[in-house]
Amino acid sequence: MATSAETEYQDFQESKKNETEETVFQKIKAGLRKMFLSMAVPLLILLFVATYLIQNIAITLLPGEAGVFWSRFLGGTRINYVYPEGMHFILPWDKIYVYNVRIQEISSELTVLARSGLHVLVYFSVRYAPDKRMLGVLHQKVGPDYANKVIIPQIESVIRDVIGTMEAEQIYTTGREVLAKALDQAIEQIARRYVNVDVVLIRKLELPPVVADAIVFKIKQKQMVQAHEFIVQKEKKEAERKRIEGQGIRDQNEIITTSLTDEKILRWHGIQAVKAFATSENAKTFVIGVGENGVPIILNPESPEKK
Repeated sequence: MATSAETEYQDFQESKKNETEETVFQKIKAGLRKMFLSMAVPLLILLFVATYLIQNIAITLLPGEAGVFWSRFLGGTRINYVYPEGMHFILPWDKIYVYNVRIQEISSELTVLARSGLHVLVYFSVRYAPDKRMLGVLHQKVGPDYANKVIIPQIESVIRDVIGTMEAEQIYTTGREVLAKALDQAIEQIARRYVNVDVVLIRKLELPPVVADAIVFKIKQKQMVQAHEFIVQKEKKEAERKRIEGQGIRDQNEIITTSLTDEKILRWHGIQAVKAFATSENAKTFVIGVGENGVPIILNPESPEKK
């Protein structure tokens, strides 16, 4: 009996010990959970603040980018210095505005009225880049959206002015060249706004299909008339050439007739015939002495021999 009681007592002590260990573990676990919950909010706030500070203190400018510095408490935009590529550190309440200083291209389309009231659709594109030396002034005066505020409106204004003075056929035939000359002046005006325009390309001038077809037909007919006139002029010149040539031959014969007797004329023609045979590649002739009245006798070697 004593042994059984001792065993029960030992089991009781061991179970009590286990309960005590479990209670301590649960208390530690509950304490850690409470501590974590109490620190979670400050940690999240600290992480948010650190992220904000890193993004606003360490500024990275990638290749092809430049920055304009703005100070909240020391005068605003700094126009006399442009931040180059690389990492820059600033105070969190200041700011660096990032600009792409590479050559960029923007495309647009515009519907304008020609002189006759005809609607013309113009497709164009502009290659441009900001003037890096004047980037601070550009940011202060115009802002990051300078392409839509300065470049496009200026180009559209020139296109409207030029197309508005032209007829449909002029637009179809010489519209691009006329616009190109006018846009050169627009490029100079845009440069005064701290932007360098490389080129303005007129991609397409689109007239209504009916008008375009009529112009093409008219141009073809005009070219056919010009081709016919060219042929007529060519034939006239050829006729004039032949007339002059005939007049020259006639004058030559008159001179020979008046200066030579019949015998001399016959002899002269015989000499000319001999020269012609002698210079011919295919002719094979034999000239034997002279005939009556001094005219050369020309024999064909293939004919039977004269007796």
